[in-house]
Amino acid sequence: MNIILLGPPGAGKGTQARTLVEKRGMVQLSTGDMLREAKDSGTEMGNIVADVMARGGLVTDEIVIGLIREKLATVKANGFIFDGFPRTLGQADALDKLLADEGQKLDQVIEMRVDDAALVARITARSTCTNCGEVYNDNTQPIPADGKCTNCGGTEFKRRADDNEESLKTRLMEYYKQTSPLIGYYYVKKIICRVDGLADIKTVEAEIAEVLDRVAKVDA
Repeated sequence: MNIILLGPPGAGKGTQARTLVEKRGMVQLSTGDMLREAKDSGTEMGNIVADVMARGGLVTDEIVIGLIREKLATVKANGFIFDGFPRTLGQADALDKLLADEGQKLDQVIEMRVDDAALVARITARSTCTNCGEVYNDNTQPIPADGKCTNCGGTEFKRRADDNEESLKTRLMEYYKQTSPLIGYYYVKKIICRVDGLADIKTVEAEIAEVLDRVAKVDA
């Protein structure tokens, strides 16, 4: 099963993706992670990425699609989670074509809806473990009293420099401008559903699991 998690920064996409990886054997395809991995891989595609990044150029849709194609061909998984791609209608069309070429399809798009004001409050209280990326929140999931990450035992945590109210409002506006057409695109295809991204983690996890189980039954 192949899915897209849509949601603004801080909606919890990464947290839910990790759960799907652990519990369903899916693989998360994050554009940023793929580019960093490719840059150091020494493969033909990796050398292209390294050259573009060294020149400070823009990574084209064709390059990202090429990286995804490599993953689909070489990684065994119970489905893929697309994170950070597509962002435009052109990219959405390209992803559909790629999946069709590989004998696959996009099964579900899950939009993690949020209230903007509540999201800003959540993110400005956010910090992450520098070792494993585990996310903590001053209000809802504070760093443990012993100062150790519950996931990896790390003791160093950081806040993003742009996790402030003004920067977040700008990032949210950019997100909505980019993704509004995508939401309509997938609505027409009847493969998008919405969950409350600001519910507690376990509730969101259960809602996503219910959606994917329902889709699996239809496809069975």
